[in-house]
Amino acid sequence: MPTRIDYDAKIPNNVELSDNRRLQRALEGWQPKFMHWWAEMGPALETQGVYLRTAVSVGRDGWAHFDHVVPQDYRWGIFLSERDPDRRIAFGEHRGEPAWQQVPGEYRADLQRLIVIQGDTEPASVEQQKLLGLTAPSLYDLRNLFQVNVEEGRHLWAMVYLLHAYFGKEGREEAEALLHRNSGSPDTPRILGAFNEETADWLAFYMFTYFTDRDGKYQLGTLKESAFDPLSRTCEFMLKEEAHHMFVGTTGVDRVVTRSAELIREHDTMDIAAHGGIPLDIIQRYLNFHYTVSLDLFGSETSTNAANYYTAGLKGRWMETRRKDDHQLTEDAALLEKPQDDGTWTAEEMQKILLLNLDLRGEYIADCSSGVKRWNKILADAGIDFRFRLPHPGFNRKVGINSGHHITPDGTIVDEATWERSRKHWLPTDEDLAFVRSLMHPVYERGKIASWVAPPRQGINGKPFDYEYVYL
Repeated sequence: MPTRIDYDAKIPNNVELSDNRRLQRALEGWQPKFMHWWAEMGPALETQGVYLRTAVSVGRDGWAHFDHVVPQDYRWGIFLSERDPDRRIAFGEHRGEPAWQQVPGEYRADLQRLIVIQGDTEPASVEQQKLLGLTAPSLYDLRNLFQVNVEEGRHLWAMVYLLHAYFGKEGREEAEALLHRNSGSPDTPRILGAFNEETADWLAFYMFTYFTDRDGKYQLGTLKESAFDPLSRTCEFMLKEEAHHMFVGTTGVDRVVTRSAELIREHDTMDIAAHGGIPLDIIQRYLNFHYTVSLDLFGSETSTNAANYYTAGLKGRWMETRRKDDHQLTEDAALLEKPQDDGTWTAEEMQKILLLNLDLRGEYIADCSSGVKRWNKILADAGIDFRFRLPHPGFNRKVGINSGHHITPDGTIVDEATWERSRKHWLPTDEDLAFVRSLMHPVYERGKIASWVAPPRQGINGKPFDYEYVYL
């Protein structure tokens, strides 16, 4: 498996595509359909060039090249991380056996389903963010939006390659369907709910790239453990690109909080809306919404499907090889907190293998907490008493054991009337959304930025903030 990428090919790749003419023709037949989808559903803002990174290698020593590229000319391709010829399956009933280079017949349907679900999320986020470029707060932010979008497009290519290469006619049909479904479509929506929600403003974009892309990190991390080696290597390289998307979210919220803190101190009031800033309670309500819809992406707390995937070796746990247990989980137990109709919580002991979604969600929540600490430190350093909090995992849930209950951000189980009376304090209201959108005006001048967000501390790839990241 070469680490360098062949950019002379029609489809850049490091999978020696030219050695498999049938697969090459099939993917070259899918390529114009992808380009049509990009033209129809990709970024609405036309540019003459964006300062983008492009993968030139999958090795550990430098893998990206930066230059101005017209987005529709971006070289989307197929990149798998380096193969470890001695890799062995790390968990489940096949633990210790060599990793699979082909799909075992008995697991074909389950593996295809896992790849389709992952693949469906990649173009969905591009569709959700289609209009954001029209209101970008700076050229720096506009550049980051395009970087996220082109790499989500490449992640779609990654999943389509697996479907074409390993799943025959059914795989090719699923690859077509990935372009047919659209985010928010009433007739052909995306598979997962969070990917049918609007990303209508830049605060939502920062929250999405912090919380929802972080879910992607953990899902890819479990697929990276898969016994199916091509899927594992595909996800390993995708994780490299995903890190930048989360950076955009982390630092984006940083900068909104920083600017709001500046305005609070400057005007000596928490009500900074009249001064062009986003009040902290609105930021908290955005946080509540995006965090909880992202929690739904982990699925139900108890899952026999997840247990079966684990036993079969298809999908592992986060950092599976670092876990200190038997990697079978049939004898281990864990507690699941469950809401009751009388307003109390109970804890039920269950087999750990049935709680794999809960295990992954716990890792995700711990990771999300680091962002909240960052944002609270910004407020503390500014001498502001307000503190952000992650709501209780049962709050505002549409999936899992909490979905039939009304649970407040502090974990209190209440009746429907109480919940409805208070939801305006917990989730973005129509007025919140309208106000934030009223701030969204494009700033395309070099070195300038919108009034509601602070500039970044540093630019991209060593460039200054006032670099011409985008040619318009």
